[in-house]
Amino acid sequence: MSKAWPTVHLGEVLQHRKEFITLDDTATYKRPRVQLHAQGIVLRDEVPGALIKTKKQQVCHRGEFLIAEIDAKLGGFGIVPEVLDGSIVSSHYFLFVVDETKLARRYLDYFIRTPWFREQIEAQGSTNYAAIRPALVLDYEIPLPQLAEQRRIVARIEELAAEINEARTLRDQVADELEALCCSIVAHDKHAKPTPMRELVKLRPPDVTVHADETYQFAGVYSFGRGVFRAGRKSGMEFAYPRLTRLRAGDFVYPKLMAWEGALGVTPIDCDGCVVSTEFPVFEVLEDRVFREVLDTYFRMPTVWPEISGASTGTNVRRRRLNPKDFLSYEFPLPSRPTQELLRKVRSEIDSTKDLQAETAAELDALLPAILDRAFKGEL
Repeated sequence: MSKAWPTVHLGEVLQHRKEFITLDDTATYKRPRVQLHAQGIVLRDEVPGALIKTKKQQVCHRGEFLIAEIDAKLGGFGIVPEVLDGSIVSSHYFLFVVDETKLARRYLDYFIRTPWFREQIEAQGSTNYAAIRPALVLDYEIPLPQLAEQRRIVARIEELAAEINEARTLRDQVADELEALCCSIVAHDKHAKPTPMRELVKLRPPDVTVHADETYQFAGVYSFGRGVFRAGRKSGMEFAYPRLTRLRAGDFVYPKLMAWEGALGVTPIDCDGCVVSTEFPVFEVLEDRVFREVLDTYFRMPTVWPEISGASTGTNVRRRRLNPKDFLSYEFPLPSRPTQELLRKVRSEIDSTKDLQAETAAELDALLPAILDRAFKGEL
């Protein structure tokens, strides 16, 4: 901390407000969610009073400092945003009014994201039970320059944060444009030939017998063209299916119930060896006919999903099922080999770009904490 600034206890600039109301069963109340890791406060839900069992609740006011009794050590705290003015929280949360004649809210908002603040919380009590009491919060310390200096620091932080966000936006735009290029390559091949999927892929049978005493790493498929991902682990005891299919990198997979809304994709390397139930048909891609990158690009395109929906069976939109026989009959517009080779080359370049972007993202994520550290050392 800067030696030029006085350090004071939060009790000198915050006041604990403990005020409860009785909920009205006929009214509707907003409830906030205090995100962990000092990520701020967002709307959790809006609930009728009749559905809330604990009738004694606290009302939050815009700009107050809200801290969760149990999750404080995990970064469960933040400043109440304007959209959550009037929201309610239980007695397991503490609210503090900011004395704005001494402390700027935005200055406090940035300070609580620093290791200096987190370390003070973590130093209190048991590591196994993170209960925080109001008296402890008021005893934490904060460096406190004059209000004008606080506002200057906030303005400088926000100026630098805006530059970081602009860099993130540009990075995301590049990724979107590259994806759009791939879709354009596939969609505009004049030599594409309608080909049944049965000529391009081969259905793989389940190859894993489930044992009650074993644990399995499952994969899932996101809707809306977001691809295959590693899901949770389950033991054989809690899983109903006697057989599973083990994925191999490059396999094409989809959930029968969700394929019609874009839940289709090629298995990435990090999902190699994961398993899926028999509700997820798994296909080996016949690369002498079609490259896996072509299938992955095509079936992530929103314009394709209505066609998949038409191939699905079931009258209720939520119960439509894309069974293997229907998928294998689907007429795929197979691009020419030169087009496929072009797409594979572009995909390779995109993957390299994404690797660089991942490195850049990590660097950008580290910038704001570094900026905050300098700010509260008086170096900005």
